[in-house]
Amino acid sequence: MKTPLLMLGLPKGSLEESTIKLFAKAGFKITKSSRSYRPAINDDELDGRFVRAQEISRYVEHGYFDCGLTGYDWVVENNADVVEVCDLVYSRASRKKSRWVLAVPEASSVQKAEDLEGKYVATEVVNIVEKYFAEKGVKANVEFSWGATEVKVPDLVDAIVDLTETGSSLRANKLRIVDTLLETNTKLIANKASWENPEKRKKIEQISLLLQAALEAGDKVGLKLNIRRANLDEILEKLPSLRNPTISNLGDECWVAVETIIEESVVREIIPALKDLGAEGIIEYPLNKVVY
Repeated sequence: MKTPLLMLGLPKGSLEESTIKLFAKAGFKITKSSRSYRPAINDDELDGRFVRAQEISRYVEHGYFDCGLTGYDWVVENNADVVEVCDLVYSRASRKKSRWVLAVPEASSVQKAEDLEGKYVATEVVNIVEKYFAEKGVKANVEFSWGATEVKVPDLVDAIVDLTETGSSLRANKLRIVDTLLETNTKLIANKASWENPEKRKKIEQISLLLQAALEAGDKVGLKLNIRRANLDEILEKLPSLRNPTISNLGDECWVAVETIIEESVVREIIPALKDLGAEGIIEYPLNKVVY
């Protein structure tokens, strides 16, 4: 049996399913049983393990994984000495960056970090928070939280630093954001020695290209249509595109075929407008990857 070229760290937990779907769109089928941490990957050059995202950057730094996917926040929290290969902005529910924010109860008198001098703050990212307060010259008592951090104020602590995308969970718990400490998103990271290995680096770069292409295709569709040559300029004015549309001659010299990539969000407005301009044979199709 061939020895895999790369050992890949995959995030277990909230990012697990969205990561599996992203890899599938990129062409890598990852399958695992509900109780297994070791997945099967349809690429003989890859082996992998599912571990908590909080731990992946340490395992990549120490060389157990050649590369892995984890949040930028955990790279910072662990002070991991790794190569940041690319940004992959996705999460369980959206394609937005998340933020670690300092939050207090709505009725709290705290308006800025300095107001927490001598107070208690709960968080999962103790190192990030301690550095934040140190830079501001504030001596706060920072304690580790095992989860459900937002329910600990005001009874157990005076403030929290928690991760949020939209802030809806904080508002639901009647909390107010005081400051943002760090913006974060998923990254593909690599072990430094693995990155210096030409064969491994090439494979990591291929994975990076395909994952980014799959993400880029996520909110776009392809569009094909036929139009009279006389109406082509008018159509092109109406048609937003990723790059200049491809225009091909048809058997009838009076007609041309147009193909382009557009944002899926504008399709419902574009297709009726194209039809009104005389377009025929309009086809919308999904995309798996977009490579610039």
